[in-house]
Formats: sequence, structure tokens, C-alpha cells
Amino acid sequence: MIEEFKTHAAKLGYQQPTAIQKAVYQPLKDGQSVVGLAPTGSGKTVAFALPLLEQIQPDDGLSLLVIEPSAELAMQTQKVLLEWGKLIGLSVEGIIGGANISRQIDKLKDHPNVIVGTTGRIMNLIDLGKLKLDSLQAIVIDEADNLLSEDTLASIRTLVDLAPDEVSLGFFSATKNDLLTHINRWFIQDIQTYDVSDIDDTRGVVSHTLLEVSNKKKAQMLLRFLHLKDFKALVFFDKLDTLQKVAGFLAHRHIKEAAQLTSEQRQTVRQKALKDFRQGKVRLLLTTDVAARGMDIDKLPVVVNFDLPSDPKTYIHRVGRTGRMHQDGMVINMGDDHDLRDLKKLVKPYGYELKNIYFDGNQLSDTRPDTPVNLDDQSDRHAPKPRTKEAVKSESKKTVHKRPQIKPQGKKKHKHSKRKGMHHKRTEQ
Repeated sequence: MIEEFKTHAAKLGYQQPTAIQKAVYQPLKDGQSVVGLAPTGSGKTVAFALPLLEQIQPDDGLSLLVIEPSAELAMQTQKVLLEWGKLIGLSVEGIIGGANISRQIDKLKDHPNVIVGTTGRIMNLIDLGKLKLDSLQAIVIDEADNLLSEDTLASIRTLVDLAPDEVSLGFFSATKNDLLTHINRWFIQDIQTYDVSDIDDTRGVVSHTLLEVSNKKKAQMLLRFLHLKDFKALVFFDKLDTLQKVAGFLAHRHIKEAAQLTSEQRQTVRQKALKDFRQGKVRLLLTTDVAARGMDIDKLPVVVNFDLPSDPKTYIHRVGRTGRMHQDGMVINMGDDHDLRDLKKLVKPYGYELKNIYFDGNQLSDTRPDTPVNLDDQSDRHAPKPRTKEAVKSESKKTVHKRPQIKPQGKKKHKHSKRKGMHHKRTEQ
């Protein structure tokens, strides 16, 4: 490692490289193409950043391209690469969808050394002739199990084909899919796999729990969580409409400590939600697998599975948001008895032991309480208070106004004058 990076690592308190950082450092520095497999939160970004940045000179032009599955993850990775790159005079730019494309084109005129971006926007700029890859030394595909799928595989292969033949490739992921298993069938380079999942020791102690609650009462349970001291959680949903209904339920009860993070939101809205969550202004961040993919939230204490995942891969990615870098964490899986039994069977082959947990007063306990929690009480506690009869009566007195009397114009007629006139005519005949 170069001296600038050694000094910065010491300032950050790094004592020794993680397993994945040790495994891929020299191969990447030597120009080898690799697949790096390690648990979430094990330092994969730094694992590919340091050896690849060390090989770049400020005058080399665009040398490193990093592809991320989402705008938030791209910005997160850009921040890390910029932190290290500026130590040796390298420039790093983010190219993501949703941002102003004209400004991005202007930034490309400065010939950045590193670009971190999303597939769609990068392909767009290539098609417009604004981005050329002929000086690339390396391409990194982060969250590779997600990006090497039917939707984006063709675009990734096109990017690699547009780069020089000697470009090195890095594929990094927490889980493996069929494409990663047979990676050499899809790309011409000789690609070596480094899987440190079994020896990685960066995970803290994470308790995986089962909280029995019916589907109808799950939203009320979120209210209950807010009574716990220092409770803060990323809450996962399978479907966007369910997430929005729960968000509406909380908003109706004037809960300001909850926010949404979805891929359908504007980028500025998503950034604010993440910022508020990281700063503790928001304690419940409602999200989906797509929106929170690879998200690094420092010292996140809890992950809540509002909807239980249907496959082990999804469970692994969700729970990887907590317990990162030796921090302890908790996973709360909510469902009825049948759902929880199925989840237990699903994840047991992957080494997860799920234990029952209960509410006892205003704290979580592994012992079933004598009196179960009445969730309806929790819902009503946050709902607007009903008005009393006296309040309604007082309010009505304040709002009633006397209507002004309008004086009739001209001579006042008797209310029966028409009838009398008609009677007078009849008598004369």
C-alpha cells in the first residue's frame, strides 16, 4: 500500500485489512480480473478502491469505471473513492440517472480519472458520444449478483466490449448467483474467484428474532417500537403499495419519526430521507429491497422485516444492513405462526438461528409475558383525540354568526294580501 493510503488508514483507525481486502489486493494491483465474495459490511468498496486507485496517475484520463445498481449506492461509493483518490490527486465524478445530464456532460469535459455511475445513464452518454472508454484500465461491477441479471447483463457486456481488451474486471457481491458461478462463460477475461464468506470476521453479534403478530396488526407494532429507547430501524417491504399504506397509517397518527425510501421518489427526496435517518431525526425508514440495496448506514441497530423474504438471498442482503464492522445488531421478523415457521426452515441451511421474542412492558424480551400487548391501545395512543361534547358545543358557539337583517325596499305588503285580493274579486262578481 502506498504511503498516502497507509497514513489515511491509520487516521481512520484501521488496524488491519479485512479478509476480502487481503484476498483481492494483489490480484487487482497486478491487473487480474476477480470475483470477490464477502458478507455485506466487510469493506468491499475499499477492497477494490485502494489497489485500483494506486495504479492511476492524474494525467491518465478516465481509468476506472464503477457500476452500481442504484443512484444512492453510486453516490455512497463515489464518496469513498473521492476520499481516497484526492490524496493522490485523482478526480472522481458520479454519473447517475435522474440528475441533470447537461451538467454531467460538462463534467466529462474535465476528463475525470474515475466515474461511478448507474448503467442506464452511462449507456446513454456513450450512445450520445459524450463518454468514451478507450483509456479504461479497470471496470468494477458492484452488487454483481443484482447487476448480472436479465435486465442489465447485456448492457454490462456492451460496456466491457467497448473498453480495451486488456481491461481488468472486478465483480463484487455478498451472494452468488448462477452467472457469477459461471462468470468465465460470459466474459472473455480469465476471472478468478475469491470467496471469503466463511473466514470473514467483520460481522458483529446479530440476533435474529421472530415476533408473532398478525398482518392486520403489523402497522400498530411499528408504533410500539417507537416506545423503545434508542430504537432505530430499516423496515423492509415486498410491495410498494403496502409500504405506502403503512406510511399513510403512520402519517394519519402524526408520526414524524417515519419516512419512506423508494426508487419511485425523486432523488432529492431520497437523499433527505437518508440524511434524516442517519442523523436520528427519522427512526423508522420504510423501504424496499431495490431502494436499499447495498446501502451502508453506520451503526444501524435494527432491521425489521415487515414482509418476510421469500428467498434466502433476499434475507441475506436485508440483514446485512445491521451488524456491520463489528457492531452488534438485531433483526426482527414479523409474521403469524405459520409464516415464521416457514422462514425458520428457509434460512436455517445458511446458518441463521431464529428465536422468538416478545414485548414485556416497554421492552423486548425472550420470555413470553403473562399479559400480551394490546396493540389497539398503541394505535389509539397516537391517533388524534376525539372531541368531547363540551368542546364541540364551545366550538359551535364560536363559529355561529348572526345573519344580517335586510330591510325590504318599498311599501310592506301583508303576507295574505294576494289571497285577500283574489277573494275581493270573487265577491264582486
